[in-house]
Amino acid sequence: MSSRRNFLQTLGTAALTLPSIPTAFAAAVNSEPYQGPVLRVALMGLGGYAGLVARGLESCQRAKLVGLISGTPSKIKSWSQKYNIPEKNCYNYENFDAIKDNKDIDVVYVITPNALHHGQVIRVAKAGKHVICEKPMALNAREGQEMVEACRNAKVKLLVGYRMHFEANTLEIVRMRQAGELGQIRFFQGLSGFRIGDPGQWRLTKNLAGGGALMDIGVYAINGSRYMVGEEPVWVTAQETKTDPQKFKPGVDETIQFQLGFPGGAVASCLSTYSMNNLDRFFLNGDKGFAELQPATGYGPIRGRTNKGELALPHVVHQTKQMEEMAAIILDNKKPVIPVDGEEGLKDLKIIDAIYQAVKSGKKLSLNL
Repeated sequence: MSSRRNFLQTLGTAALTLPSIPTAFAAAVNSEPYQGPVLRVALMGLGGYAGLVARGLESCQRAKLVGLISGTPSKIKSWSQKYNIPEKNCYNYENFDAIKDNKDIDVVYVITPNALHHGQVIRVAKAGKHVICEKPMALNAREGQEMVEACRNAKVKLLVGYRMHFEANTLEIVRMRQAGELGQIRFFQGLSGFRIGDPGQWRLTKNLAGGGALMDIGVYAINGSRYMVGEEPVWVTAQETKTDPQKFKPGVDETIQFQLGFPGGAVASCLSTYSMNNLDRFFLNGDKGFAELQPATGYGPIRGRTNKGELALPHVVHQTKQMEEMAAIILDNKKPVIPVDGEEGLKDLKIIDAIYQAVKSGKKLSLNL
């Protein structure tokens, strides 16, 4: 099956075969075994991306895979054998509410089709467990708000799988912008796209995906525009192009261009598509300098340049870095440089809602995030 995750995995295949960090640095990090608390993770939805998360967890010090939730018994069997998961920590979609009584599980990472996130996250929250939810967090802002409230009421944390928020080159550009090294930000461009394959996959099914390319790969450009510019957009315009109505049924977008305006005067021009390859680029321009990432959101290594030279900070497997950082957020209340909480996911959903509305109306719409 061709999909965003397969596409991104292709970009990062070489990186996954390389050492995640330089040998000398790894030796220094591992010279003293970690003795502190460990975040105990259950994965819900055992598809391709869950496999990457599971492999990433194998290299974590502060997070460990301890539980599985799936609707496919054969996957539960093979995964439990591969990762040595006890039967008492394995559940299906009907009985996973019972994790409420399982003291060996701290957090559930929901990696299922978009339409399932809302109900599953709320059930996990009611079971008293923290939640990590893949992006987009829900189908729309209404669902997202309900998920945020459910987790708040249950006094559990809701985090979203924004792995790029912990990537070193991305964070260096954010640092440069915050330090004023790029000057006044004027423009951002986010290009996110690939040619999607199997027309029968869930990502091309409105009821499961909630849309098309925008809900999948387009989230990167939406979210990236916000953390790169460093402001929340105040207006949006958008246009849709569809060249293959047989493959992209009503409600499933093929290509959407959208523009965002920011209070400081910056504008963003973004593209989300399922019909073009070679689109994974962020470009940020200020009146004192620029920064570019290409590839910008693949599994790495992420590469870029600025007006000061090349950006090629050491690559760490994204899923390992993400889970280490999320363990610190949950266990230590660490505050990340770029938020990854449910409120962050909700803002992206509000923008997605507005983009779809702007496509239909052809009008420039105000945003209030």
